[in-house]
Amino acid sequence: MTTTLDIDARALLRRMLDAAIAAAQPALCIPAALPDVPKGRLLVIGAGKASAEMARAVERNWPGPLEGLVVTRYGYAVPCERIAIVEAAHPVPDQAGLDAARRMLALVQDLTPDDTVLCLISGGGSALLPLPQDGITLADKQHVNAMLLKSGATIAEMNCVRRHLSAIKGGRLAAACHPARVVTLLISDVPGDDPMDIASGPTVADPTTCADALDVVRRYGIELPAHVLDVLTGGRGESVKPADPRLAHAEAHLIATPRMALEAAAQVARDAGVTPYILGDSIEGEARDVGKVMAGIALQAAARGEPFAPPCVLLSGGETTVTVRGQGRGGRNVEFLLACALALRGTPGVYGLAADTDGVDGQEEIAGAVIAPDTLARAWAAGIKPQDSLADNDGHGFFQALGDSVVTGPTLTNVNDFRALLVLRS
Repeated sequence: MTTTLDIDARALLRRMLDAAIAAAQPALCIPAALPDVPKGRLLVIGAGKASAEMARAVERNWPGPLEGLVVTRYGYAVPCERIAIVEAAHPVPDQAGLDAARRMLALVQDLTPDDTVLCLISGGGSALLPLPQDGITLADKQHVNAMLLKSGATIAEMNCVRRHLSAIKGGRLAAACHPARVVTLLISDVPGDDPMDIASGPTVADPTTCADALDVVRRYGIELPAHVLDVLTGGRGESVKPADPRLAHAEAHLIATPRMALEAAAQVARDAGVTPYILGDSIEGEARDVGKVMAGIALQAAARGEPFAPPCVLLSGGETTVTVRGQGRGGRNVEFLLACALALRGTPGVYGLAADTDGVDGQEEIAGAVIAPDTLARAWAAGIKPQDSLADNDGHGFFQALGDSVVTGPTLTNVNDFRALLVLRS
């Protein structure tokens, strides 16, 4: 049986992405999560791609005096009156982020039990607060970060290493706030929504150890300078553990998650007469491998009407990885889509969109891309070899040449990757 809906597939996919992003906007999530007014001061700190917009939402909804400092990615600042906004580099840290981290630690000195620190944390905070352990330089941190990003390590593995080389992550920022109450509001961009992995957990306890970080370094063959390796082998980089009394008055609350974003996209699909299936909000693995698997499910739906009958959309989130072997412009979402398109082989009625909800896929100011049944044919007609582009990790170059990039600009939030495969007929 053939089922065809009168649907503009590309427009529907974009509406689903926009709904996912809208569901994670700080203006929607912050007000109900604000703490009670303290007897003493309210100090606002934070880091991440959404932190400036989170700070603005706090200012607009807080009934009393406040002050503070947050650091966000270049281009993601918004006007605030009482909270200082600093911009720094992501994903490879820079001096502006280092200076902001030092300022932040200085701000939280000499607090009292009557004070409350409101910490606004979102994805990207690891690179934006690059304060290293003594004896480690910013250049060292940049090197380690670049190696981790290319290694194929999962976000949890990368953040384990980052926490143990940091002077502010892994609960250290919350410990510095003691004896004040610390309330952390989190917008999750990590599979599983574990607070210790969101921005490497600056205000939450860390049960992992230097030995765990060393295991990651060895597993992926990451070469560290001797003085950096010494921080791990000697245990000097040990983070703040769950039983630490300095965290007795620290609490953390998830206010936006990938699952919430996928649910919002699913409702857009339902309203269009398409049945949504959320396959997972924490899918990891090599982007090209995940692309092949998702394509296989879409092909089965298109050919057999199973496990899902068209019209349907397969939604997923999480954070895939790319082991960089080529010289292309990367991007895990576009790598996913390119592998997916190759596996779909132009199957009629199957479309896809994948994008990072922060508006930046890899290091490009491009969120992601779309694929359609004619994607491969248009590439070949233009003299572009899709398999070569995939081998060179050049998803962005491929989709830009076809005019199929998705550009959102700064979204001011971050709930990680959004993937949708739309199957319109069988």
